[in-house]
Amino acid sequence: MFDSADFDLAPYAGLDTSAFVRHTYNSWDDAGWRSLLVQGFRHAPEAEHFPLPAVADLHLVLCVAGNADLRIRTGGRPVRRRWVPGHLELMVPGRAGSIGYRAAAGLSTVQVHVPARAVREAAAALGGREPDLEARAAALRAGDPVVEQLVRALPGRGAAGDLYAESAAAFLVTHLLTQGGEDRLPGPEHAAVRAGVAIMTERLAEPLTLAAVAAEVHLSVYHFVRVFREGTGQTPHRYLTRLRIERARRLLSATSLSVEQIARRCGFAGPGALSSAFLRETGVRPSAYRKN
Repeated sequence: MFDSADFDLAPYAGLDTSAFVRHTYNSWDDAGWRSLLVQGFRHAPEAEHFPLPAVADLHLVLCVAGNADLRIRTGGRPVRRRWVPGHLELMVPGRAGSIGYRAAAGLSTVQVHVPARAVREAAAALGGREPDLEARAAALRAGDPVVEQLVRALPGRGAAGDLYAESAAAFLVTHLLTQGGEDRLPGPEHAAVRAGVAIMTERLAEPLTLAAVAAEVHLSVYHFVRVFREGTGQTPHRYLTRLRIERARRLLSATSLSVEQIARRCGFAGPGALSSAFLRETGVRPSAYRKN
């Protein structure tokens, strides 16, 4: 069992966040948990600069309502994200940054902090290798139904007691550390695959080409295809298509956007292209998926 001393949340203690968020749930106060910190937030419509101090905890964010365009800076140039219900973010431990956003609808999130000690213990049980949390963060943004459903369920599980919280923390971090195949690649090739996944994830709506992604990671097309397949078990085209279908699935489930609007947001030429790809991946058309 962990307690508050196992969490590195001191940097947040001095922050006045009242202008940005309102607490709707806190597992320490509402459930008496000490092994896992789960918080619900309702966000202000807009934030120009929301600081994110560096913490050692593994910090997960799940958007559960609303949508927003964000600028996330963790050193270097800011990157843009669009949060819709089901979108997951893993904040890499030890990295300070800031977020700016504008929400088009009421934005709510569930945020989970897993103590650093739990991450170390899971990594040791899995062989002691240092986990590449940057790669995990990039992969998670593509969607993970297991993580999404568990995080959604946690605020309602307070009656189960802290044993449940400790078990959930262990399962969550073990699942995260064992997902993805990029870690099979050494050095620069690993970095190229990780960078390629990040480019695809962050620019799904754009007409990305294989040549453009390969150029951005400084590899030839042939070399990029080879190392990407070795690292993920899929070709870049297949991987990108699955990312787009996963985002379309979330938008169909959680928004009232038309199929044509969803196609544009997911990088498809039109509703016909989305429908054909969606049928190949899921076995049903988008309209039938939404109806069910």
